[in-house]
Amino acid sequence: MKQICVIGVGYVGIVTGACFADLGNKVIALDVNQERIENLNKGIMPIYEPGLDELVKRNMQAGRLSFTTDYAEAVEGSEFAFIAVGTPSGVNGEADLQYVAAAAKSIAQNMTEPLIIINKSTVPIGTGDWVADIVKREQKKPVEFSVVSCPEFLREGSALSDFLHPHRTVIGSFDRDAANKVAQLHLPLRAPIVITDLRTAEMIKYASNAFLAAKISFINEIADICEAYGADVKEVAAGMGYDARIGHHFLDAGIGWGGSCFPKDVLALAYMAEAKGLDPRMLNTTLDINYDRRKAVVSRTAELLGGSFKGKTIGLLGLAFKPNTDDMRDAPAIDIAQELTASGASVRGYDPVAMDVARKILPAVEMFENPYAMAKGCDALIVVTEWNEFKQLDLAKVKILLKSPVIFDGRNIYDTATMKAMGFTYRAIGR
Repeated sequence: MKQICVIGVGYVGIVTGACFADLGNKVIALDVNQERIENLNKGIMPIYEPGLDELVKRNMQAGRLSFTTDYAEAVEGSEFAFIAVGTPSGVNGEADLQYVAAAAKSIAQNMTEPLIIINKSTVPIGTGDWVADIVKREQKKPVEFSVVSCPEFLREGSALSDFLHPHRTVIGSFDRDAANKVAQLHLPLRAPIVITDLRTAEMIKYASNAFLAAKISFINEIADICEAYGADVKEVAAGMGYDARIGHHFLDAGIGWGGSCFPKDVLALAYMAEAKGLDPRMLNTTLDINYDRRKAVVSRTAELLGGSFKGKTIGLLGLAFKPNTDDMRDAPAIDIAQELTASGASVRGYDPVAMDVARKILPAVEMFENPYAMAKGCDALIVVTEWNEFKQLDLAKVKILLKSPVIFDGRNIYDTATMKAMGFTYRAIGR
């Protein structure tokens, strides 16, 4: 049994800690947020993620997983220390590394025996070297250590499966022995392991996310061309996806991406390129296309209502940036709701799990406990998040409840012919 400490119990940290514990390791997860740790010790999760609650509780009961705010307790006896703290966007799009620096400093001040420090957070190229300098400088007495990059590739809503059944594990270090030890830690996952140097591993993470973001922006631009010429983007994407060089994944046209990864990672990569005098035109265009989608949703919905939102009530089906999460970070619903309010509309919202989070971010939006109560009296509905619940709505009932039967489907979850046959004024993306 290996002993691991995980610094940070946000999205990546709590999933990493719980999954490593489930693989039979002893894991001590640390966070400086005392309330969060107290809640975890009571069995209250900091995030919504399918299956996480059960996984955490099972491993706590087995004695393999514990939580603390004490660095000395977390680091003592640990062979591996994962840094899994937030790296939000700074003012100019750069990654803010203050939490990484604080974690590295605290690890250094509390380590008393050799340790492998692993950057799990998404960090700019060169951060591994910078972390090594911090640890060396902050140690109370010289203790042997190595720094390894092992970026995460978790998707919210399927994070446990992504961790336990990864497509690959990327490990970067200039210390081959340390890299091999981290590889051994991941062997039970039975996935391909890529071992490279620190900076290349850091770049693999950014390049992967930027490519996927660009793929979504590409299909959204194709959707606009489809609308202009009367083609159906869903069938176009299906036809494209059968080409093995392209694949079906990330070809769903819609409102675009949000969340904590794609926006900040594309911004950070563009910032890094510009810092070296390069012109990241594709990255900047990827961002522009994505954020234009949110404005387009509002303007196209206005067209369905005669061009104005004044005195209108609009309901948002879905608030989280994607299904199976309560994450509202850079969620399209935020910009859409604010744009609607600024245009004179009264805005309502419903989401299966994200409303408690959304209330703090969107106080002007009236929240409802079910989609039917929200729909009653609305002039239009906008599908913002493609929750399965919305695919199974009683649309005949929804039509009766609406003041006017208008639906803008920002996620293409309904069949166009069916909606028109039912008497809806219906518009989707690229169809």
